[in-house]
Amino acid sequence: MAVEIRKIGVIGAGQMGSGIAQVCAVAGHEVYLQDINAEAAAAAKGKIANRIARTVERGDLDHVAAEAAAARISTGTDLAGFSDSDIIIEAASEDEELKKSILRELCGHIGEDAIIASNTSSISITRLAAQTDRPGKFVGMHFMNPVPRMELVELIRGIATDEETYSAVRELAKKLGKKPVSAEDFPAFIVNRILLPMINEAIYTLYEGVGSVDAIDTAMKLGTRHPMGPLELADFIGLDVCLAVMHVLHDGLADTKYRPCPLLVKYVEAGWLGRKTGRGFYDYSTEVPVPTR
Repeated sequence: MAVEIRKIGVIGAGQMGSGIAQVCAVAGHEVYLQDINAEAAAAAKGKIANRIARTVERGDLDHVAAEAAAARISTGTDLAGFSDSDIIIEAASEDEELKKSILRELCGHIGEDAIIASNTSSISITRLAAQTDRPGKFVGMHFMNPVPRMELVELIRGIATDEETYSAVRELAKKLGKKPVSAEDFPAFIVNRILLPMINEAIYTLYEGVGSVDAIDTAMKLGTRHPMGPLELADFIGLDVCLAVMHVLHDGLADTKYRPCPLLVKYVEAGWLGRKTGRGFYDYSTEVPVPTR
């Protein structure tokens, strides 16, 4: 029997979690967005409402549909709010121990038929699933950032994921207006397996003095038609996230080509994480971002 997904839970009210909540609500689903920080959860609802309002201005959604979508989202700090969710999408920070801790606690608050999906961008789905009481109903569902605008969703089966779960989540992705692709459960899956080493190499190129921030980003935008240069993109993703993915690749594949660049490590140690902290490879304190090297 096909699994019917109606109410959706989302763990984490950051950029990814709020984006996932938005697309789910716009697609007609009731959404419970949970975050341990009550202020972050409340603020996320306001930001989502503003983003939905902008889709009306662009002509992508009418006022009635926009208001209905925003009204479908509720927020809170309690995992008990997931008790009637058909699927819970974990979108916490890219930290394996944090995710495992959340998943272990989550299982005591949800229905026995509920599916759990993780939005991890790099961590083993099999390892995460093993922390739950339902490895067969656990799947990787990796959205791209920014979620409302990016079409792709990577779907990753863990070793125990059953076909019914995978099929249900694939159909959900399509209903959300996304194009799902299947990826095997190897470190960083498809997109980040290719993208993050490129970004890391761009940082090495800067570290070794081959080119400046501006030269590297300009070269890649004009020379390869990338819409953003790799250092600008790193700042957008978050340098802490870039470093976390490189560690997963380096540890998981045991190949020196995935060694994080020391300059990336230094920036993260300094708290220069990119746009979200106002400084990374660019300084965002002025109207036009200025390269920091």
